[in-house]
Amino acid sequence: MEKAEENRTVVTEFILVGFRTIPELQGLLFLLFLLIYIATVAGNLLIVALVVTNQQLHTPMYFFLANLSCMEVCYTSSILPNMLAIFLTKNYAISLNGCFLQYYLFNWLAGAECCLLSAMSYDRYLAICKPLHYVTLMNGRFCLQLALGSWTNGMVAGAIVTSLMPHLIFCGPNKIDHFFCDFTPVVKLSCSDTSMIELVTFILASIFTLPPFLLTTISYICIIAAVLRMPSATRRKKAFSTCSSHLIVVTIFYGSLIIVYLLPKTKTLRDLNKLFSVFYTVLTPMVNPLIYSLRNKNVKEVFVKAVSKYLALMRDQRIHTNR
Repeated sequence: MEKAEENRTVVTEFILVGFRTIPELQGLLFLLFLLIYIATVAGNLLIVALVVTNQQLHTPMYFFLANLSCMEVCYTSSILPNMLAIFLTKNYAISLNGCFLQYYLFNWLAGAECCLLSAMSYDRYLAICKPLHYVTLMNGRFCLQLALGSWTNGMVAGAIVTSLMPHLIFCGPNKIDHFFCDFTPVVKLSCSDTSMIELVTFILASIFTLPPFLLTTISYICIIAAVLRMPSATRRKKAFSTCSSHLIVVTIFYGSLIIVYLLPKTKTLRDLNKLFSVFYTVLTPMVNPLIYSLRNKNVKEVFVKAVSKYLALMRDQRIHTNR
């Protein structure tokens, strides 16, 4: 939808092209992404419920894991419901304000996740490299500050960039070649000067993303060095098992971000951009609960106990009903 204003056509809504170019797969993609969304929400909420209700998991590592799971639910909910509605209704339009809101939520939660992943890596660094000081350093107050700081940093960065977007003028093509409102596909449609918002975004990305990435990298360099120095193979295996799940998640998340946002935009990478975006916006939130549950002994034990308790309760209710 467009309107005439001062002899210029001003765009009032965008068209999310998404996967519109493959109409024969729309039904299959709807079912696929619906199943992914259900699995993502169910899996991450299960992690949160297990951490909250089991005293055994009331430790800094699982506190951060519960925060990460909450982020993943919000993160994927900022993108997938709208994508599913598009598949279902074939209405690809999104208002400018709706687009800016989606970008804000995505930017907030992506930035918060970067900070939280670095906090989790620092937690593992203290546990493995400074075990005697771990309880003192990683106390409840400090854990809460790290978690709140992660949520707040993402919120502030997202709010600053998004507040500049309504000042852009869109008067040309309104088709976004993406399945959600990301920064580059939106800004390149603007017919006004975008140098300021691009500069601000670059500075904020450097401030809120680069330090957490460097902290995560340095933490794992120290962790790997400390593990390799351990004389016992059993201790090395046990130490590495406590952080391997987090390392896998970090690698998938940052690997996808680097491919999408930092590598040169060759024709091949532009064509694969949407595919790699699916990795960090859709697949990573879904596989996180699987990675942490399948590779974590404590989570598996608590989950098995919870299931056994639930089955026993259902059996007792059935016996009571039959009487």
